[in-house]
Amino acid sequence: MRRALDAFPSLFLLLGLLVLWQIAFWLVGRNALLPPLETGLYLARLLQTARFWGHIAETGTAFVIALAIAIVAGLAIGLALGMNQTAAEVFEPFLLAGNSVPKIALYPIVLLIFGIGMPAKIAFGAIHGVVPVAIFTLTACGNVPPILIRAARAMRLTRWDMVRSVLLPAALPDIFSGIRIGFSLTLIGTILGEMFGSQRGLGYLLMTAIGLQNVQVIMSVTLLLVLVAATVNTLLLAQDRRLRHPAG
Repeated sequence: MRRALDAFPSLFLLLGLLVLWQIAFWLVGRNALLPPLETGLYLARLLQTARFWGHIAETGTAFVIALAIAIVAGLAIGLALGMNQTAAEVFEPFLLAGNSVPKIALYPIVLLIFGIGMPAKIAFGAIHGVVPVAIFTLTACGNVPPILIRAARAMRLTRWDMVRSVLLPAALPDIFSGIRIGFSLTLIGTILGEMFGSQRGLGYLLMTAIGLQNVQVIMSVTLLLVLVAATVNTLLLAQDRRLRHPAG
């Protein structure tokens, strides 16, 4: 048993979560939850409808664009501050403070600027993801061995060459960790944006189902989001470990 647990920890965790889910269903009843099997079957039926795939495509498009913006902007901010110690000391507290602000408080401003629709949820998703990417990138630049920076300066590398040849390779594991965190937060932000300011997408479906107390849709959409997030995060975590332990 111990050997099987060590070989397949994720499988045992999944089975444990399914058991807890089933127990929770027995405790609270059908008005609040569906059992795992029934939720999976209902999700399978939803995936056979073109309308549901339209909502998936809407959310996927907004999320991919928001994540790309968060990564590019976060890397730019983190590298710019990481290469200037004075700027890093001045602006890092503001980044940390911005990361602790509940982003939902900013949503009325986002709606006023972008209106209801795709631009608003892209902006809201990017707002969630850009700060952690920037913070991890800034921290990664600060952890680069000083001897590498001195060697690059002695070789009179341009700023771009220093970023491309020194900073990025040395800081890549920590930067990738920031991207992994940014992925999860950007997905959360995109779904929240759809829940409060959209007429399409999985977040909109969730909000509509909550208003109608449609437990089947709520559980099925939530299950889909959890499966996608868990799968991608597992792949990203595996890549993160390979970057940190290339010989492993």
